[in-house]
Amino acid sequence: MRQPSAGEALASALSAEYAAIYAYGRIGVRLSGAARDAARQAEAAHRRRRDALVVQLTTAGGVVPADRAGYALPFPVIDRASALRLAAEVEERTAAHWRAALASTTGADRDQALAALVEYAVRATRWRKTAGLTPLTVPFPGRPA
Repeated sequence: MRQPSAGEALASALSAEYAAIYAYGRIGVRLSGAARDAARQAEAAHRRRRDALVVQLTTAGGVVPADRAGYALPFPVIDRASALRLAAEVEERTAAHWRAALASTTGADRDQALAALVEYAVRATRWRKTAGLTPLTVPFPGRPA
């Protein structure tokens, strides 16, 4: 199996950022108070990372994948509990794309991928704690169980 190039890995991470932003639109409407504020902050962080990736890939002459009008969610978001569960899953899934990018990147790109992986792993843990999910942490963030 061929390892993706750094540009391909970053483009895949960008697609994951698009999906995360979409999901947070569904998550935020089911939350209130501190959890809603946390969802807004998480969405803003994903938007910042998306914007930086678009500029980075464009500047490097890479392929910038198009955002889609919608993304399939793994389950319906109908209440606070399902919104919190989705938030944790979104962070885990996005972390997985950044974890995969570690193998294809070097230098500043690798530092960027590692920073994203750590940020999303920590945020997923916070969402699991807020949701009352166990275990709170996973042994290898971004890697399938």
